[in-house]
Amino acid sequence: MAGLSNRLTACLHTGQLALLAILVSGGIVLQILACALYNNWWPMLTALMYVILPMPLLFFGGSSSLMSGDGDGWVNFTKFLTGASVVGSIAIPSILKHANLIGWGALTMELSSFVVFGVAILSFLQMSDRDEYSYF
Repeated sequence: MAGLSNRLTACLHTGQLALLAILVSGGIVLQILACALYNNWWPMLTALMYVILPMPLLFFGGSSSLMSGDGDGWVNFTKFLTGASVVGSIAIPSILKHANLIGWGALTMELSSFVVFGVAILSFLQMSDRDEYSYF
């Protein structure tokens, strides 16, 4: 984006931030609808995993060393905790469905909420990878 004017670049970044906010809001709405439509609040257990998910990255994560294959113990520990949180985000609704505590509709909405949050996280990582636009 070297040839674009500063105003156009700022407008594009604002649009990307708006898309990111819409994705996160959509994930939250799907999470709440999965509980409210079926009058069953068990799927809110998944929200706990969504809160826990970024914590290892905030506490132990480095900026560029997380995507490399090698790393020290803290980087590997961060990858492990993040992976465990991701698996828990999928496993909790599946286990609740297996125990017949939630229905198929709530399971579908929970898993679609997970996909929407995943797309939001991947778009945030793609946005923050750029040199000209970074949060940290």
